[in-house]
Amino acid sequence: MVSSDFMAFKDGDFVEIEYTAWRVADNSIAFTTDKKKAEEGGIYNKNTKYGPQLVVIGKGNVISGLEKAIKEMKVNEVKKVELSPEEAFGERNPDLVRVMSLSDFKSRDINPYPGMQLEIDGYLATVKSVNSGRVLVDLNHPLAGERLLYEVKVDRLIEGDKEKVEALARSYNIEPKSVELSNGVAKVVIGNDVKKDSDYFVNKTLFVRSVLDYISNINKVVIEEEYEREAKEEKDQKILQ
Repeated sequence: MVSSDFMAFKDGDFVEIEYTAWRVADNSIAFTTDKKKAEEGGIYNKNTKYGPQLVVIGKGNVISGLEKAIKEMKVNEVKKVELSPEEAFGERNPDLVRVMSLSDFKSRDINPYPGMQLEIDGYLATVKSVNSGRVLVDLNHPLAGERLLYEVKVDRLIEGDKEKVEALARSYNIEPKSVELSNGVAKVVIGNDVKKDSDYFVNKTLFVRSVLDYISNINKVVIEEEYEREAKEEKDQKILQ
């Protein structure tokens, strides 16, 4: 029985979680938000941002089985849940294993090799083999067909609109200098310390779209970006490095 002072999370709630997932078949770590566990499990990736992950309930940010478990939890609760392939990344589909021409990759300046992962037709594809000008690719998710054991902790429920905007920004690797809300307008200042590379401009677009989609009280987003001229000494130092 659910206690009277506990209300399950609902669609639209902003929740920050930590989790680790193991493959049931061999007990190996599939992925985790914990940097130390990633290192211990041999899956550490320097390009991965570790730490609590934002989930907006009902928006498909996480797999269905995990979201269902989160909706039944409360803040600071830790739960273990085993998910079938249907609740996780689905069963393997043999129709998603394809043979492609090596020239298709070369024309895009891609030199495929077994184990390489890249996006093809909206799928995360894995190169299985490269032989005689033919490339065998698997468009199934790498964990398709796997039973997974999750250990998940709900860190906090984010309730204020300003805090929600800040959390969305962090989830897209943007740390805003400031966020101000007034009359349905969110003004977000992004400082010079945020690297303005190609990934940033893609993430900025996704961030703005998410704010407008997920936070009903905000009807307009104004982005103010700061750029500063780099000191000559710093520029010379980078050249020497």
